[in-house]
Amino acid sequence: LGFGEGNFKDSRMEMLADKGNGNYDYIDNIKEAEKTLVKEFKSTLFTVAKDVKAQIEFNPAVVQAYRLIGYENRMLNTEDFKDDKKDAGDMGAGHTVTMLYEIVPAGIANDEERPTANLRYQQPQPTDAALSNEVATIKFRYKEPDDSVSKEMRHAIPGEKTAFASATENTRFAVSVALFGMLLKESAYKGSGTYAQALEIAKGSKGKDAEGYRAELISLVTAAKANSEKVSAQ
Repeated sequence: LGFGEGNFKDSRMEMLADKGNGNYDYIDNIKEAEKTLVKEFKSTLFTVAKDVKAQIEFNPAVVQAYRLIGYENRMLNTEDFKDDKKDAGDMGAGHTVTMLYEIVPAGIANDEERPTANLRYQQPQPTDAALSNEVATIKFRYKEPDDSVSKEMRHAIPGEKTAFASATENTRFAVSVALFGMLLKESAYKGSGTYAQALEIAKGSKGKDAEGYRAELISLVTAAKANSEKVSAQ
């Protein structure tokens, strides 16, 4: 745990937590302390799965390129997925992880392609799976808390399109967080995204927000938007 203001060392805390298969948080106010030490504390005490890994393969007949948004420092080599000696993150009771990908559909002009993996859909010619409506296959590997051998789960993702407005509140809010992060970093991948757009998405997916966490994010985006507009006006 990090405490105080103005001495934030995210990278150092992350390194310590990774080495100890733990978690880290930064406490800068009483509300954050209650969230970390009261409401979410039990989830960090009870490990339900260790060395959790995820691997996704996109169908090149549907997706010609993709980019993982965030988690750059969590990437593993392809061969590490089945290597039980390769350390990965642990998950506690109640923990969830969200992965967001930006994709370029097949047939769309694209300057920076990332070839999809030669796995389920190309061996070396297109397989029957490649001719289906599957967008991707996602696989998970994990170990039971007391085991040293991992188990694998896999799920095919069907090519069913859903309008963004019809996506779940959690999905839409996660997108607003990702866009906000790219804007703060002035990422080259932010495209035409703006603080106003991030704010609109966040407000539209706030939901009940019983704990007030989403309202806090909305206040941060609002402040960033005002600051950006002030800088632009100077």
